[in-house]
Amino acid sequence: MQPHQAFFHEYRMMYRPFINKLNVYLASHQLYSSQWAILRLLISEKSLTLVEISNSLNVEKPTTTRMIQKLIELGYVTTVPGKDKREKKVQLTPFGHDVCKDVQVTIEQFQLDALEGISVEEQIIVSKVLETVRNNLLK
Repeated sequence: MQPHQAFFHEYRMMYRPFINKLNVYLASHQLYSSQWAILRLLISEKSLTLVEISNSLNVEKPTTTRMIQKLIELGYVTTVPGKDKREKKVQLTPFGHDVCKDVQVTIEQFQLDALEGISVEEQIIVSKVLETVRNNLLK
């Protein structure tokens, strides 16, 4: 197997087990990894439209709409008026902020365990490599 083939093979072999195990940890908060991705985005961006969320996560708008609806039902996010009447922004509720803090504590050890035996320097290199691959794919 060529190095480039091994890279993508190992990525595929790691991705599903990672998501499956992450979902087990998130279940105690009634979340799935895709919903957590939205919440993490809102932590850093404060408020975004559905289109902005969809574009940031490379997810179709109807899928984002369904995930946002579930997060609203859970009380984690709310919508507020945007710049014009047609635009709605999504933001975390105070309860959502609290849940996000709890989730971060919940998954911190999971992430550290997954990276056991990998130095901080190696983690930084792999992060940069994955970012470059993503940017190449989005060209």
